[in-house]
Amino acid sequence: MTAAQSAPTFGFLLDIDGVLVRGHRVIPAALEAFRRLVNSHGQLRVPVVFVTNAGNILQQSKAQELSALLGFKVEPDQVILSHSPMKLFSQYHNKRMLVSGQGPLVENARVLGFENVVTVDELRMAFPVLDMVDLQRRPKTTPLLRNDFPAIEGVLLLGEPIRWETSLQLIMDVLLSNGNPGTGLATAPYPHLPVLASNMDLLWMAEARMPRFGHGTFLLCLETIYRKMTGKELRYEGLMGKPSVLTYQYAEDLIRQQAERRGWVAPIRKLYAIGDNPMSDVYGANLFHKYLQMVKHDGAEKQGAGGLWRQRPSATQSCASILVCTGVYNPKGPEPTQPVQGAEEAPFHGHRDFSFSPGLMEASHIVNDVNEAVQLVFHKEGWIL
Repeated sequence: MTAAQSAPTFGFLLDIDGVLVRGHRVIPAALEAFRRLVNSHGQLRVPVVFVTNAGNILQQSKAQELSALLGFKVEPDQVILSHSPMKLFSQYHNKRMLVSGQGPLVENARVLGFENVVTVDELRMAFPVLDMVDLQRRPKTTPLLRNDFPAIEGVLLLGEPIRWETSLQLIMDVLLSNGNPGTGLATAPYPHLPVLASNMDLLWMAEARMPRFGHGTFLLCLETIYRKMTGKELRYEGLMGKPSVLTYQYAEDLIRQQAERRGWVAPIRKLYAIGDNPMSDVYGANLFHKYLQMVKHDGAEKQGAGGLWRQRPSATQSCASILVCTGVYNPKGPEPTQPVQGAEEAPFHGHRDFSFSPGLMEASHIVNDVNEAVQLVFHKEGWIL
């Protein structure tokens, strides 16, 4: 039996923006890659999971969007959004949570298991005097203060909102008032209410020539305001999306389930993570690889964030990072680990809670596009192209 006919022992974690698509346009190399990945029956030859830091969309909608672009059926459980691992944070699912983002916010929160959510818009309508930046939206008269609004017990940050000034103001009001923004407290409580956030990307690549602000930029604003106003650091009970190890553990589990459904009995030993962003895709894959080596060395599974993982021992032994040049990463620019000329060091675009580590920013391989990446992996694994 040739390697091409046997059960696969490796799988792919594919980023979407900058790897498969730019904005709403499919990258031609992605179509070539999937001609190699899909067999004559329209089925994947190896397990594939799409791992995106996008979050302002439903999992089902993202799967349909990818199916239309790539020309084969993508199932919703092959798509991991930045907030998908929040399903594991069951201790907060019955709490009254303020949710920030855009798109199908409430539906996304309910899919994740959160039963009692309040949107920023609903909070603004309940307390009109809180939102004062836009002169057109300021109340013309002074409304009566409400005392019947149930206290908020935590904050969910699912993705970048539309009116940043409104969201920043109202989230701060909730944190500083311990969930009762109509009252206010003399001193801000600390530790503050639990905050769960997803998607730490400072930047992402759309159709524009230069990268666009991501949710990481919004989080940076919120953290900076909180520190300036309180003198303390904003803390997260959960921070997920790439480069979080929890996201890769979640992806690994979906890869395993996919292989089992297909009847592939050989365990998936190697993962290949293909992305365009050195900070989220390369750093995340390398951090997960480091975690896997630690597990192998210590001979025991380490738990994920908040002790939420592990459900079963991992068969995965390695995770290789492959960087493509069709998105955020620019091969003509400075290397992500090299200093910019005239500066002491390159700016670090990672999140505050993930320290700069030059080794984690170095991709196992750099290729032009996703098609070259797939060819590289097939060659390494002895598979027929």
